[in-house]
Parts: sequence; structure tokens; C-alpha cells
Amino acid sequence: MSLRARIAAPEEGGAGREDGHLVAVYRAKLLEEIDLAEMSSLAAAERRVRLERVLGHIISREGPVLSTTERSQLIRRVVDEALGLGVLEPLLADASITEIMVNGPDSIFVERAGRVEQLPLRFASNEQLMQTIERIVSTVNRRVDESNPMVDARLPTGERVNVIIPPLALTGPTLTIRRFPRAYTLPELIGLGSLDEQMLMLLAAFVRARFNVIVSGGTGSGKTTLLNALSGLVPSHERIITIEDSAELQLQQEHVIRLESRPPNVEGKGQITIRDLVRNSLRMRPDRIIVGEVRGGETLDMLQAMSTGHDGSLATVHSNSAEDALMRLQTLGSMSEVQIPFEALKDQINSAVDVVVQLTRHADGSRKVTEIALLVSHGREQFRIVPVTRFVPRPTGPDRVVHGHFEHLPLPRSVAEKLYVANEPLPPAFGVAEAIDVLNTRQAIG
Repeated sequence: MSLRARIAAPEEGGAGREDGHLVAVYRAKLLEEIDLAEMSSLAAAERRVRLERVLGHIISREGPVLSTTERSQLIRRVVDEALGLGVLEPLLADASITEIMVNGPDSIFVERAGRVEQLPLRFASNEQLMQTIERIVSTVNRRVDESNPMVDARLPTGERVNVIIPPLALTGPTLTIRRFPRAYTLPELIGLGSLDEQMLMLLAAFVRARFNVIVSGGTGSGKTTLLNALSGLVPSHERIITIEDSAELQLQQEHVIRLESRPPNVEGKGQITIRDLVRNSLRMRPDRIIVGEVRGGETLDMLQAMSTGHDGSLATVHSNSAEDALMRLQTLGSMSEVQIPFEALKDQINSAVDVVVQLTRHADGSRKVTEIALLVSHGREQFRIVPVTRFVPRPTGPDRVVHGHFEHLPLPRSVAEKLYVANEPLPPAFGVAEAIDVLNTRQAIG
């Protein structure tokens, strides 16, 4: 969209018709005053500063009489709607907000610190919200209309955007913007209470000893955050290939190849799936493969890669327990077009997966590693897992904050020996079981 079109777009303000009229009036005055050719040559930050300065002169010259706060708000709103996303602009500038959810023009929610809250903001109309949505999707060369009512895309700035509009969305155009937090290190996650020092030492030993790790959890439980932190433990000289639907991982190693899937274009062609990328990655001489989330037939390719020379790989899966994670891997693996008996998938999983790290998002918004479990079954036998760490919560008090402690359990001797061979020390809090403790081993029906 041209600069003139963006400034002249007939949008209303977000607080009501009267405010919307005022914003529209001053946007028109701003358009009359500025030199569009000069503005187009400026960087985005300089363009905003110039518009704010010109608009400030217009308001000083022509009124209305406003307090300092009102004046600043009017200038910000006019410039936001001219160059940015109007009502959403201050929300995107707020680093504490991790998710923005627009459920029609009259309902805007955000997530802060794991808690969802409604804001006293609104779009003036469905039309204004649709114009904002169109502006967003146009930045990634996509369109949204009745023939293409759903869009899922990643913005150039990194946010993941999902749009669904009527007639599919009955409450009006619906927009979800997920902002990815900065990459946390494992020590920082200790500070947040997600795990403790002994667990960090154990996970570090697993990654360095090339155990295959599955990070499991529900929506918003912090799977990607933990996966990113764990990936920082991979030695810097190794060749790492990351595969994601939307590029979220922020690896710091030097030898990293980042792959991202591609949705079909408006003609329904050109789609590149996660499975396509997993298959291609095997031809790229990877030392480790990291898959942001397995959710379909690519699971079988990932499992085969893990069990045939690509030890030390990591992936996430959406599930609510360690047992559920294994069952979900089996189900997802069966979605491949390769005709493989369901029972044979047990062999693939038992051979490929070493560790399941289960994350949970609690009622107070905190995210914790609630279990680290080892898969000790073999061949086509029923899945057997041995928990070596679990979070034991205390009854919730008046503050509604989740408190508790991490409990550490002995490791199976076979696992301890594998760490020993890899020259990885066993953390002091974990002993070594002489044999697998039947009482401490859980079975998952597979």
C-alpha cells in the first residue's frame, strides 16, 4: 500500500465515533502538510518522528485546546493509524504482552505473565478491524477474503499471526498475534521456578550425551522456550538443522540451518510441509535435527532419523503427560502415507526416544517442568517409563500461587552407564537404581 493510501485510509479511531472523527480530520490535515516524496525516503523510525512533529505543529496552530496527555494521545493515535496498526500499535510496543487476541471489533484480550485479561479498547467497526487485518496480512503477501477466510503467517518482525473472518467466525473478524519472548537460558528458567539446579545438570548431561529428547506439554506451557534453552547445550561445532512451522527458535551456535514450512499460495499451490523439510534435512548431513513441533506424518520420519544415526535430536509434541506424549507419537506416526503396522510404531518409538520432559502451565500462569521421564521399554513391548524427576505441588493458598518442590529419583543403571561412557557426571541428587523399580515404573498402553 502506498504512503498516501495508508494515511488517507478511511479508518475510524478505536475509542468511538467522536474520537474516530477527530482522528480522521487530523489525518487529512496531516496528508495536506507533508511531502510524500520526502517521507518515502525516510526510515520507518524517522518517518514516525517527522509525522509526530508536523502533527504537533498543526494542533498548536489550529487547536483544539488539549491537555498535554490528550495531545500526546491524539498525536499517537493519528500516527499509529497512518503508519501502524491503530489500536493494536501500543499493545505491540508493550514487551510484557505475549499474545494479543481480537475477538471481533468490541473485544480485545491480551496475555501477560501467563494470565489473560480483557482491555478497555475496541475498534470502531468491523470495517476498521478488517482494514487493520488486511494491512497485517499484506506485509507477508497474503490476502484474506470470503474465498480465503483463514490466514496463518509469520510477520517479518517474528510474530505469528492467525486470522479467521466471517462467515467462519460468527463473532466477527478474529485476529490472534503471538509474540515470541526472548530466548531464556536454563539458569534463567531456574530463576523463574521452572526447574532446579539438579534438573539443569541432568538435562545438560542428556543433551551432551546425545540422548533423544521429546519436550511435551499443553498449549502455552513453554515447550518452545525450553526447547530453545536445551538447544543451547549442543556443542557449537555440530551442524544443527531446525525445522518449524513458524520460525521461533533462536539458536546461538555458528553452524545452524533454519528451515521453515510454507503454506499454499492463494491458488492452493506451492505448499512445503514439515514432513518435506524433515525428509530433506536427512540429505543435509545434520549432526542434530530439532523439530519445533511434530503434529502429523513427519513424526515417523523424525523417529526413523532419531534411531538411525541422528542421536541427540530434539522435538516437541502437544500432550498432557509423558504417557500421552508416547501415545500421541504413535498416533501421529500412523498418519504417514507409509503403511506401517500400528504395533510396529512401538518399536520405532522405543528405539528412538530416550527422554520425555513434561511441562505444565499452572493456574497462576507459572510454567514448570512437572516430570522428566526415561523410556526403558524395548522392541514392540508396551511403553514403560521411569520418572526421575517430578514436581510435587502443595495445596494452593490464599495467594493462588502454585508452590511445591522437585523430587529427584534414582536413574536406571543402563542410563547411568550411558552417561558414564559419554563422560557426563551424574548429578548428586540422583542415585542409581540397581534394577528398574517396578513400583516406580509406569506403563502406557500402546
